[in-house]
Amino acid sequence: MDPRIEASSLVDSSAVIGQGTQIWHNSQVRGGVAIGDNCIIGRNVYIGSGVRIGQNCKIQNNALIYEPAVIADGVFIGPGVILTNDQYPRAVNPDLTLKSADDWISVGVSIGAGSSIGAGSICVAPVSIGEWSMIAAGSVVTKNVPNFALVAGVPARQIGWVGKLGYRLIEDAGTLKCPESGDLYVIHENTLKEVAE
Repeated sequence: MDPRIEASSLVDSSAVIGQGTQIWHNSQVRGGVAIGDNCIIGRNVYIGSGVRIGQNCKIQNNALIYEPAVIADGVFIGPGVILTNDQYPRAVNPDLTLKSADDWISVGVSIGAGSSIGAGSICVAPVSIGEWSMIAAGSVVTKNVPNFALVAGVPARQIGWVGKLGYRLIEDAGTLKCPESGDLYVIHENTLKEVAE
C-alpha cells in the first residue's frame, strides 16, 4: 500500500517514505529523511533533515524530532515529545551575528527498538534510549537509558524495569516477572535479560 500523506503536510521530495506509512495534517518532513513501512506520523509533527525512522513506529501529534535522530523499529513517541540536537544552544555567535549551520555541531538522540517515550518528554542530546525501555510522561532524559529500563522525573532516573508489553516488572523468587505475560527476566551486571523458556 502506498504511503498516505495529507495535503496540508510538507514532505521534501528527497524524503523516503515507506509503504503503508501515514503522515497526518500539517506535519513537516525535511530532506533526506527515511521513514520505514507502516508508520503513523501524527498531526503537526516536525522531522528534521536526515532523521532515520524504522518500521511500525507511532509518532504522536506535535512531536519535534531534530536531526540527526535515529529511531529503531516499533518505537512509540508520545504527543509533544522533543528530541533535541544542540548541546550548547545559542542563537548568536560571541560577536552577536546570527549562528548558521556551520557555527555548531548537531548531536542526536538514538532510540532502540520497541521503546516508548511518554507524552511531553524531552530527550536532551546526545543520549541513547535502550530497547524496550519506557520513559514516563513529562520526563527530561539527560543520560543514557538501559534496555528495559523504566525512567521518570526531571531529570529522569531509573525507577524500575518493564517487559516487552510495557508493564512494570515485579520481583518473583529471584527473577523479575511481567504481571501480564508471565515472561521472566533476570538482572545481570545492571542489564535486564529475558529468561529463555
